[in-house]
Amino acid sequence: MLRRLFREPLAHFLLLGAALFVIDALLRPAAAPAANAEIVVSEARIRNLAQNFQRKWQRPPTKIELDGLIETHVREEVMVREALALGLDRDDAIIRRRLQQKMEFVSEEAAAQVAPTDDELVAYMKAHPEAFAVDPRVTFRQVFLDPAKRGAAVDADAKALAATLNALAAPDAATQGDRLPLREPWYEDEPLAEVARLFGRDFADALVKQPVGRWSGPVASGYGVHVVKVESFVPGGVPSLAEVRPLVEREWRNARRQELAKAFYEKLRAKYTITVKMPDAAADPAQAGRGAAQAKVRGDADAGAGTSPGAKP
Repeated sequence: MLRRLFREPLAHFLLLGAALFVIDALLRPAAAPAANAEIVVSEARIRNLAQNFQRKWQRPPTKIELDGLIETHVREEVMVREALALGLDRDDAIIRRRLQQKMEFVSEEAAAQVAPTDDELVAYMKAHPEAFAVDPRVTFRQVFLDPAKRGAAVDADAKALAATLNALAAPDAATQGDRLPLREPWYEDEPLAEVARLFGRDFADALVKQPVGRWSGPVASGYGVHVVKVESFVPGGVPSLAEVRPLVEREWRNARRQELAKAFYEKLRAKYTITVKMPDAAADPAQAGRGAAQAKVRGDADAGAGTSPGAKP
């Protein structure tokens, strides 16, 4: 059996290849050590590893754990250096994206160091008033009167109920009126936009025109008629800087970060000559779309011809 095996050409080929590999390994000179063959784990790095461990586990690492952290760091450094030496970082979409993000972090870090002045914040508020405008807010009570039950007398009933509730010996408003499928009859510090969502825009507009501190009505809504008592009304508008300074500063920093990032990128981009060699098919999207549509029509026609009765394969 061995004699038959040695007579096989494949066996000769494998033996010859193995022999050449051994000879090449024996004759090849020893590789020179790489320029970055030394890995130094500094005291600062070790302190950083220990601090990260303590931040995560709320205690300092033991000697064995610290040795393990150092060995993990060395392993990472060895693998990264060897990967770079082999060029594994090139043409890798994930690595390229991470490098791009790190460069963007550089510009964001610069923006984070800039502290705005009051004049800059006030100017930013004036340029973007819609971002800081406060919606009017109202606190009110309401009693609902159902037109389906009261008919044409509903408005007169509303006026009479308002007079009754304004009297010295007024009954509890919660015991008056008809059932309304909403939450409690008292709405505290409610944004006017929310009132409009619940009762309709006409009701909200009419509500803020009612006298403060007295029952009044009728005030119509999408449900029917209401008797209302406005207890407080805070007009909307743009507040002072002191009232919303944290919000304005946050928005200013975001805008500043975007401005610096754009300027940073444009400065870097100016160092390069950008040449875009557009393929013919992509140069005219409209033409490419027509070509694709024509190809689809031809394909459908071919498919139809192939499946028609009597067609030859």
